[in-house]
Amino acid sequence: MPILGSIIKGAIGIRSRIPTRRSVYKQQIRQLHKLIVKAQFTDFGKQFRFSEMLLESDPIKHFQKNVPIYDYQSIFDAWWHLALQGKKDVCWPGKTKYFALSSGTSESSSKHIPVTKDMIKTIQKGTLKQILSTRHFNFSKEQYETDILFVGGSTNLNYNGTYFSGDLSGITTGTQPRWFQNFTLPGPDIRSISNWENKLQEIVDKAKQWNVGFICGVPAWIQILFERIIKHYNVKTIHDIWPNLAIFVHGGVSIQPYKKSIDALCAKPMIYLDTYMASEGFMAFQERPNEPQGMKLLSDNKIFFEFIPFNNDNFDADGNFLPNAKTLTIAEVEAGTDYALVISNCAGAWRYIIGDTIKFTDVKRCEVIITGRTKHFLSLCGEHLSVDNMNKAVQLATTELGITSNEYCVTGIPFEGLFAHQWYIGVDKQVDGQALKTALDKHLCALNDDYAVERKHALKEIIITQLSNQVFIDFLASKNKLGGQSKFPRVLKGKHLNDWLAFLETTSK
Repeated sequence: MPILGSIIKGAIGIRSRIPTRRSVYKQQIRQLHKLIVKAQFTDFGKQFRFSEMLLESDPIKHFQKNVPIYDYQSIFDAWWHLALQGKKDVCWPGKTKYFALSSGTSESSSKHIPVTKDMIKTIQKGTLKQILSTRHFNFSKEQYETDILFVGGSTNLNYNGTYFSGDLSGITTGTQPRWFQNFTLPGPDIRSISNWENKLQEIVDKAKQWNVGFICGVPAWIQILFERIIKHYNVKTIHDIWPNLAIFVHGGVSIQPYKKSIDALCAKPMIYLDTYMASEGFMAFQERPNEPQGMKLLSDNKIFFEFIPFNNDNFDADGNFLPNAKTLTIAEVEAGTDYALVISNCAGAWRYIIGDTIKFTDVKRCEVIITGRTKHFLSLCGEHLSVDNMNKAVQLATTELGITSNEYCVTGIPFEGLFAHQWYIGVDKQVDGQALKTALDKHLCALNDDYAVERKHALKEIIITQLSNQVFIDFLASKNKLGGQSKFPRVLKGKHLNDWLAFLETTSK
């Protein structure tokens, strides 16, 4: 690792002097052109006449006019199921060997997202870009000589004779050269363990042997790992075991509900770096220090981005896009507006709504935050509550009352002829229910004007049930969803809501 640290530090210094030569919009035009050229002879490319698009003076306009917008179910039914059966050249050249399984926060419990060799290369490229961006943080050479611990999915993938499937983190790590895997922890043997509890225990057992300086993973599982290490070695903080731990690269969900709990497990401040990695690719990463409210979109990494304003003109009450939904390019977006993200990538996703909503915090720098999911929001009567609103309100309310909450969920219910919000909030200790309700309601009103209006009219009540944080983890375990990329959905509807209520009833008995 000392030699590797010197190499990385030197490479970062060289990279910092290379100027950006293309505007973001020109980069995006180039990415779309590359994608169309590569896929023009696939079944999808032939269907939508990609070869003719290359002759158009405005290929973006032609692309948007002729290729429909897809969600998961529509693109799977029309195209991806053929690739899943082993057919070649469906939406991307060649045979798709890998499929990433979704994290399970959507209604579909078995989403299969295609992962091609080209996508794996772009993820590796994005990771390198993030490493090079740390030039802004002025880390010492010695910091780069510490160990990097990735807490992710198993590299022991499922194989059915036609394709491999598993967590995206397991696919990308498992397809790296063996020599490269040896530069990072926990090592190939532990990475291949499929049972999540066994994997965590192996990491705990080896923890004292490592000099971890960087850790990467989903916040909930990193917190659990820290707690188990502290308990196992009977120490006060994680820095008693890893004194050089300084950087936590996180993703999957907002860090806000977990930061207070993680900080309490540390002896010195951690640098938190946000990352936007989805099953459909590496979208963005936090490039600048002290900027927790913005991740830079990877505009030159074989993904073409489009943005649909997330409003009643483009989406119905259930979060489904309307037939006449208007899409914008990166040159047309505005700061402060919620957009549903639409991508076309090098794995055969074309004009595909991935389900996330984002907001630009800095248009010039192309920096965004994730504000929620198209189907994980509450708008029973026009309150338009996003997950971002909920995260902030829960954090503010629990801090005000001196408690810690890592997990929560909410659903809308009928109430006295109108509506109410039913909250389930995980807490480290019980507090006065009325005080928690008042604090949460107050902060939601301050954060969201629509919510404040509806609390005086159709949204008649909010109801809060306090639970242990562990109940949420136990629910994931009951659904066989423990793992590096699994997370609890913040808004419950349909099957997820029914499963949750049934679990609570069983648990109470």
